[in-house]
Amino acid sequence: MAVNETLASFSNTLVYSAMIVYTGALGAFAVDLSGRGKVVDRTATAGRPGKVPAVVGGAREAELTESLVAESAAARAGNGSGTPTAADGGAVAGHSKAGGIAVSLTWLALLLHLGGVVARGVSVQRAPWGNMYEFAITGSVVVTAVFMLTLLRRDLRYLGTFVVGPVLLTLGAAVSAFYVPASPLVPALHSFWLIIHVSVAFVASALFTLAFSTTVLQLVQERRELRRAAGRPATRGAFMDRLPGSVDLERSAYRMHVVAFPLWTFTVIAGAIWAEAAWGKYWNWDPKEVWSFVIWVVYAGYLHARVTRGWDGRRAAYLALAGYACLLFNFLVVNVFFVGMHSYAGV
Repeated sequence: MAVNETLASFSNTLVYSAMIVYTGALGAFAVDLSGRGKVVDRTATAGRPGKVPAVVGGAREAELTESLVAESAAARAGNGSGTPTAADGGAVAGHSKAGGIAVSLTWLALLLHLGGVVARGVSVQRAPWGNMYEFAITGSVVVTAVFMLTLLRRDLRYLGTFVVGPVLLTLGAAVSAFYVPASPLVPALHSFWLIIHVSVAFVASALFTLAFSTTVLQLVQERRELRRAAGRPATRGAFMDRLPGSVDLERSAYRMHVVAFPLWTFTVIAGAIWAEAAWGKYWNWDPKEVWSFVIWVVYAGYLHARVTRGWDGRRAAYLALAGYACLLFNFLVVNVFFVGMHSYAGV
């Protein structure tokens, strides 16, 4: 099968162009996060009945909520109005100029990025995820697409810096370390399962990535809130005052994990079915298979602990971070350094 070199070169140009626009979007998101947007009072809703989940370990949320509500009331009494201030711990809301520019640039970058992925696939007349370079550029475009589609329903601009940043790093690694010229697929990948198995893995990985960013913010926010509850000022990371509270961040991360986990479960099952069709066995103890299952086990442990044991806050967050660490290890280490039946998908 001949490769269209013109389209392959055009794909590279689009990917590089997307990286330039992503860089601008990252800067705009950072400015928006710095507090130039409008501020709303998150503590006004934190004390509402039913806002804090009634689970074991809920004393943490109760303590934080009580402290933040008291702080908010004191701040209002101090300025003589009901207008929330930065001290209330508000979240970025409304539409700041920097935020609007960031979202617009990200949409443009997404279109360029998607064009590069499509052009790469058309140039070789196949799905554009037959090697590490293609997996990286396609996986990262799915991360951006999931984030932007979610942004249409909920104001998650505070995640922009923590989504566009990793996407930009992934593209940088793709073009500098993983790049290979466009070429036909190896025979083992000629299957309709390539599209089914890998495309679902993309979506699951994108959701895990968004959940990871949210979980990191949750841990930082929780530490700041605990310092305030203990009467110590949180002197660093003032931009965190404009993000949702740790309880809300934890809830958002949990919902993303709940959606991503069954998709990853399907990915593992579909991979086993494809393995049986290609190699005659459902399970071959290949490093890629083993680590995909390890990822499943860790995230299953997180969801089980979160639901049945009532784990919340830091304990559950650490399990979620361990799951994402396994996901990164599977992509960056297993694909590159481990020799196995999936080695054809490496660099």
